[in-house]
Amino acid sequence: MELKEMDPRGLFGDSYRIEGITEGECRSIFLDWAIGVPVAEDAKRWLGRLYAHYQPLFPDHPMTKVLAEGLEQAATVRRRGGRDGRAMRQAAARPGE
Repeated sequence: MELKEMDPRGLFGDSYRIEGITEGECRSIFLDWAIGVPVAEDAKRWLGRLYAHYQPLFPDHPMTKVLAEGLEQAATVRRRGGRDGRAMRQAAARPGE
């Protein structure tokens, strides 16, 4: 898959060209990208490929740090939806049972 397919709006490429961009601004751009990832796609795999592309070019850039943190988070966070997610939320709402 090409970078253009993983970042069709060019958010990451643009962020690397903004001089003086802050980590907070990079997080905002990352979030904008993340909510646009199709549900059927593997966001962690996309992040890995984006990181592998940009990290050697911009190792000290705040967006590179945000991508690395996104990869770490993706490794530990699992979406709990459907029946299992509802059961977990209901159990959490009734402590002490």
